[in-house]
Amino acid sequence: MALCFSFRVALLLSLWTTSTCDIPRGVLYTECRERYFMIAAGLSFAGNEPRFEAVDSTGVHAITEQYAAECGYAISFFPLLGRLELRASYFSCHTDNTDDNVFTFNFNLIVTHEGKQTAYALNKTCTLSLPWSPREVTCEVNYMEVSVRSEAACPSENDTDSAFKPSLYSDWQVMFQRADEQFQPMNLSEARKLGYVFALTDGRLVFRTPYEKLHSLSTEVNDVPVEVVHAVLFSRQSWVVVVVDLLAACSMHDGLYYGGYMTWETPEPLHCLVSPLSETAVSIGVDGELVEQAVAEKRGYTVEKYNTTVHIGIPYNAEGGHRKSFVSQDLYEYYIFNLYLEQISVDEAKIAARLRFHRTLVTPLQPHPVFTLNETVPEERVFTIYLGDVPEDVQLVSVQLNGQDVALPLTNASTHNITEVLHPNTTHGYTLKVLFSDPAVKQKFSRKDVAIQHMLDINYTLAVMPGNEPYHYQTSVMALTPVSPPAFDAVCSESGIRFKLAYRPFDYVWQITIGSDVLTSELAERRGYIMSNNSNTLILDVPLYTQGYQYQDVTLTGFSGTFEILVRDHDTSQVQASTVKTCLFYPPEFIMCSTDGRVTVVANLSLVVPSGGSPAEASLIDKSCGPKDADGTRALFSFPVNGCGAIITLGKEYVTYNNEIVFNPVRNPGDMRSRVTLQCTYAVAGLRALFSVYKFESDTVGVGRVFRSDRITEGRAGESTRVSTRHPTRLPPARPRYQPYAQYIKVSSFLKNLSNKGLKDSSQVNVNAVI
Repeated sequence: MALCFSFRVALLLSLWTTSTCDIPRGVLYTECRERYFMIAAGLSFAGNEPRFEAVDSTGVHAITEQYAAECGYAISFFPLLGRLELRASYFSCHTDNTDDNVFTFNFNLIVTHEGKQTAYALNKTCTLSLPWSPREVTCEVNYMEVSVRSEAACPSENDTDSAFKPSLYSDWQVMFQRADEQFQPMNLSEARKLGYVFALTDGRLVFRTPYEKLHSLSTEVNDVPVEVVHAVLFSRQSWVVVVVDLLAACSMHDGLYYGGYMTWETPEPLHCLVSPLSETAVSIGVDGELVEQAVAEKRGYTVEKYNTTVHIGIPYNAEGGHRKSFVSQDLYEYYIFNLYLEQISVDEAKIAARLRFHRTLVTPLQPHPVFTLNETVPEERVFTIYLGDVPEDVQLVSVQLNGQDVALPLTNASTHNITEVLHPNTTHGYTLKVLFSDPAVKQKFSRKDVAIQHMLDINYTLAVMPGNEPYHYQTSVMALTPVSPPAFDAVCSESGIRFKLAYRPFDYVWQITIGSDVLTSELAERRGYIMSNNSNTLILDVPLYTQGYQYQDVTLTGFSGTFEILVRDHDTSQVQASTVKTCLFYPPEFIMCSTDGRVTVVANLSLVVPSGGSPAEASLIDKSCGPKDADGTRALFSFPVNGCGAIITLGKEYVTYNNEIVFNPVRNPGDMRSRVTLQCTYAVAGLRALFSVYKFESDTVGVGRVFRSDRITEGRAGESTRVSTRHPTRLPPARPRYQPYAQYIKVSSFLKNLSNKGLKDSSQVNVNAVI
């Protein structure tokens, strides 16, 4: 079916878009073109569809679909351009024509807002800018119009300057012909009732007909569909019969899309009754305006002739076209060209004929995928996602982050924001930034990567304007941020060191160890640590003198104690991090039994120094082993555990080294306060060299005691610890300062071989220490 009326074209242009019309900004423009007058008004979809009325001296005439095609009006809706257009032929029904040179138009544009009608009076006078050709044909979207110069139609033999201007609708008749078929003649009033319009102006005879009328012929010329209406107008004037042959023929080619080009064709000539042409010039344009040849070439427009057919080619995205987005599950686009073509032909008689086409060409739907680009830099701890190639008629209206709606516009103060990015090719994009810490971001620990996976599912809701037709685009992004092993906070106290760890959800992938031993509640209990552990926090109190301390800078006044907690890889046991804390301690009295068999002791001798004596005068059993330092009340000794006159007692599981601090000479032989016992106890299973005078080696430190007693004290697990009573002290034993729990002791290969001699081969023993 031909493009019979611009209302139907409007349906094609809107492509399933339902809209209403309004003119909130009024009329955009009214312009005079070469052969028609044009009105363009803005569209608004909040009101009802507008309507036009033609106004002349006879009254107001509503321009309906049928009336427009009969009277030379073409009304088109262009939702994608946001405008409504009316084209009125200079020979339209209600135009005031003066000498075929000055044309006055009067229209009413009526719109409805909230049930109230508003009329806009639109008036314009146009002056002919291009002289009329002897024969002109206009192929509009909804009608055909042909006009011929009346002198050319009916020349006078006696006076070539006279113009034959018969009065139509008197005795004129018309006979339509179609191929070899002739219809019965009818007068012009009858023809008008059938939709045909004949008019005689000052100098031209005009014939206009809508497409697909009863007497029209649809045929093909060079495989191009053509519609032809052949009307023979005749009248008897006295003895003369005047016959005017009027032929209107238009290409009805719908246009084709091929290889990125929109093509359109028209035969040359359009009908066999048209005289052979010697010259033809074709000009091309869009939106009712022809463009210069250089401009057309720059835009990529092509005009080519094959045999006797003119082929028009327009790149689908060429300048002058109008692009529109469309949603059908995915996002598509199509282009609309309001083709305007002028063909000027000169026959052998050198009589020019001008043919004009108004055609609307629409490309098929073409996919227009948008894309996202993940520009995230994990070190910045923020997702940066660019949504690109968004058409200019598509706007972002909402965003979902992991299913949570995000209101637009976003504020810079939030943990996410969006900025629009404009591009010179009329597309645009959006850059979305979302902090890793945003509540919408999902986080998951990846044990394989030893990193946190930050995951974000994004659902963009875009809308095609006008009409707000929604289009949803989804993407997912993920970023990895390496995680560090857990780190403890550590603080010193008088009695030890406190370590505190705030758990993270992924801390389970590491092992926390003291040395090579995994920190468990059982280990803490054996070693005397005080551990509090829940799902949020681990607190470990490490009392002084428990296993794991390293002591340095021991002086008479105090020493530094260092404790280290290791963090190891759960699978490989490789150390990944450590927390080391060194604290200064100032106990009044202490004893240390090292793994290399050295005893370091600071003893408070204020209560046992003989009258007139000094701690500096004290010694061990071996009188050559005196203090390293002393003040008025205390003395510092450092000596081999198995030297300086040590007395060794070997039990089934423990070996104890005893020594004494004595004063010589004894000023008062009866004074039993002059003797202080020092004791270091080691687990037999952890000793490597046991009785060597020159070498002592143990896997663990010994547990030391400083006490004053004249009795034999009982060790743990039935072990007997002998104390020399040659000089028993009269003072009560020193108050126990520390009581550790179970600990792990390494069993050496040497002692394992002694198991057949009655030594216990065990990896766990209990020890006591009292200061």
